[in-house]
Amino acid sequence: MTNLRAGLIGLGMMGRHHARVLSSLAGVDFVGICDPAGDMSNSSQGRPINNSISELIALGLDYAIVAVPTIYHLEIGQALAAAGIHTLVEKPLSNDSITSKTLISDFSKAELIGAVGHIERYNPALQEARRRLEQLGSLYQVVTRRQGPLPIRITDVGVVNDLATHDIDLTAWITGQQYSSVSARMAHRTGRKHEDLVAVIGSLQNGIITNHLVNWLSPLKERVTILTGENGVFVANTLAADLTFYANGSAASNWSEVAHFRGVSEGDITRYAISKKEPLLTEHENFRDAILGKDSDIVTMEQGFTNILVAEAIIKSAKLGKTVEIVY
Repeated sequence: MTNLRAGLIGLGMMGRHHARVLSSLAGVDFVGICDPAGDMSNSSQGRPINNSISELIALGLDYAIVAVPTIYHLEIGQALAAAGIHTLVEKPLSNDSITSKTLISDFSKAELIGAVGHIERYNPALQEARRRLEQLGSLYQVVTRRQGPLPIRITDVGVVNDLATHDIDLTAWITGQQYSSVSARMAHRTGRKHEDLVAVIGSLQNGIITNHLVNWLSPLKERVTILTGENGVFVANTLAADLTFYANGSAASNWSEVAHFRGVSEGDITRYAISKKEPLLTEHENFRDAILGKDSDIVTMEQGFTNILVAEAIIKSAKLGKTVEIVY
């Protein structure tokens, strides 16, 4: 069977990681890169570095990975769609919901597979939590904390579109529910054009409550997802790819002061031993399999569009100081 021919646009920090994975991805020939700035990191490993999209397309691509600033997603995505090339675009899909709709339309008309690179969906801890979700019984709440220092590489978007979209996507994916409303507060503390802190309270369509804390203001790097249900709590530490289950207690208490408490009590704590495959590799394997018509789990452009709708509602809520209902 002939390997798929893949190309990469952009050799920034994320692009270099894509190049590394593409270089050894089974069933794929990594044939070239487009980046006018060249290849200072030698990520190409001898592959041609092209100055334009048209030069890269001329290499005969089956699919492409786009890892450039968000402002270029529409232009590059449209060029790839017009050339009949399946494409995975790093999140967010585009600058806004309007241009995102344009990309979806272009790839749909060309009958191409378009996807968005929301890598957190492929974190082993979250994959295991989703697989075990029934263990929690009825799900009540999803809480995420995503904070750390300011990344110099990000200049064209704030924390809502760069970081919070991870939490929007993984929350909807794990629960199988879309957001119905959000209420948010934002802050600008580093003197940049875009927000560097956001706190969000949201409701999903089935009544699950969500809470997201995201910032670029902390020396503590934290990536935590907490799922609370009727039978206990999952805590997923996605930096370490660890998943821990805190069960509701079932043992009776003879201590009168404690026995009077009629809520949840502490039970057993289980830290699962799970296989820790690199999330980016899993993402690439799923996109490759989607192109080949195999079973796969990709973040479709339609899902990426939904994430942007929620992100726009969060920004609107913070600016207006009120809850915003989300219309799909």
